[in-house]
Amino acid sequence: MDAAGTNGKILVYGATGGVGQCLARRLAAAGHPLHLVARDAPRLQALATALGAGFSAVDVTAEGAFAQVADAAGTPLSGLAYAVGSINLKPFARLTMADFQRDFQLNAAAAALAVQAALPALRAAPGGRASVVLFSSVAAGRGFALHASIAMAKAAVEGLVRALAAELAPAIRVNAIAPSLLDTPLAQGIVGNARLREAVAASHPLGRIGQADDAAALAAFLLSAQADWITGQVLGVDGGRGAVAGK
Repeated sequence: MDAAGTNGKILVYGATGGVGQCLARRLAAAGHPLHLVARDAPRLQALATALGAGFSAVDVTAEGAFAQVADAAGTPLSGLAYAVGSINLKPFARLTMADFQRDFQLNAAAAALAVQAALPALRAAPGGRASVVLFSSVAAGRGFALHASIAMAKAAVEGLVRALAAELAPAIRVNAIAPSLLDTPLAQGIVGNARLREAVAASHPLGRIGQADDAAALAAFLLSAQADWITGQVLGVDGGRGAVAGK
């Protein structure tokens, strides 16, 4: 519930992805009206219908996408989650300008533009307090081979979170979640390979690959009034991988 004691509308980008879909279902179960955003129109419409939500089928890299979503989502908004991302793993020597630009645009710049377009609606949140949740990665804080482009982009997300938390307080709280590898469709190239899955699971102190709902559960908490004294934070949902040595 928001600060006014009502369940305000929440805007979820990446709603048909692994984490986004789990988050949307959690929020709907808690009684929040939702506006869902994703590229895959048929899947998005099916999810929105199941949850009684509004939706916008857009590509976040397309010109005018955020203004279109802002108009459709309406005012006020109690929260925004940007659960859109990429996994681009390449040797550093093979990365191109197109790789760097694509990863930065999708993960960092588009997150900033999504928040910017929603600012009037977030400032109008019932009770005068709204929440934004973005997504970083364990790779932004710990070095992994082949992660140069995505680690740069996700580190930019963390800088954005701290800057916006300072600028938008106290009306809007801004936090990020930094997951390790999650068992989602985006990561099937890794988790779908039994040998790779076992090796990556073993690199986590808690001994398993993360599930989408592990991250969605924290996102739902950060969007709620229960997290009303939390802002400017990057919180790991990573099986301990970001802070603890694997066995």
